[in-house]
Amino acid sequence: MAGETNHVSAMRAKFREQLNRDKMTVMPGGFSPLYARMAEEIGFESFFIAGSQMSAFLLGVPDNGILGLRDMVDHCRHVAARAAIPIQLDADTGFGNAVNVDFAVEEIIASGVAACNFEDQESPKKSATMAGRRTISKEEHIGKIKAAVARRDQIDPEFAICARNDTLGAEGTNFPEALDRCIAYVEEGGADYVWLNSVETREDLKKACAEIPAPVQVIWGGKDAAPSPQEYEDLGVRIALYPVFFATIGMTAAWHVMSDFKARGPVALADFNKWVADGPYGLVNQKMLTNADRVRQVEDNYLTEDDQRDYENTWGH
Repeated sequence: MAGETNHVSAMRAKFREQLNRDKMTVMPGGFSPLYARMAEEIGFESFFIAGSQMSAFLLGVPDNGILGLRDMVDHCRHVAARAAIPIQLDADTGFGNAVNVDFAVEEIIASGVAACNFEDQESPKKSATMAGRRTISKEEHIGKIKAAVARRDQIDPEFAICARNDTLGAEGTNFPEALDRCIAYVEEGGADYVWLNSVETREDLKKACAEIPAPVQVIWGGKDAAPSPQEYEDLGVRIALYPVFFATIGMTAAWHVMSDFKARGPVALADFNKWVADGPYGLVNQKMLTNADRVRQVEDNYLTEDDQRDYENTWGH
């Protein structure tokens, strides 16, 4: 228990460092402990558990608030336990009003993640990539963020609360309103940082980063090509979030190979494995990512001689 507590505290302190430094952080996202471990191994400093990805890959449902608090917390506990980089959890709308947010924060903090975000959408929410979104009032979301911060302060002040702003592209909203909300979520709600979702121009982004009195996390929503990491940093962004495409690229690869296998049989797998092996990054080492060697170490250290497994005369494939 002490080791687990120390790990969680270290991750939360590390994430606070990322929020407070001038350097911009690139945060990839997905849904699984294995994706978090890959991000860590590749060299990313933090990881995002996306609500849309949990909905799709764990439950096979759209991102419309169907995922429940228990589904979310039980899953993100596994992600946080396996990665040695801080984890931010997408907690959607907080599952209701300020009352629900109060209880959600308690459960989310217990899961071991370093931070979470609550969005200002009307429930049931929709993916921020979809049309038809509505937002609650600014005043209601300020109350939800206040509730989250107050409960956080009672449990672990190091845990970071992000106010996610989904007004861009929602019904009856515009950039000035989005900026006004972001500022209020910090000044009145007490959020540690804000997520300005789907910002459309570099000019708007620069203005937001200059006027919001807290670190800004962003996903690009413009028609032009997204800024490079260096551009993001120059514009004042603290976290550039890429929440879905790593997992969706994996899904697309599975779709193509599975379809190819249906059409051509095992030769499709052979072709794919050769393509991966010939690439600059090679085949992913699943045993390393899952720490499979630990099993052998435990066996060698603690099993009796009669219980030791015969690795010399058995094999797998």
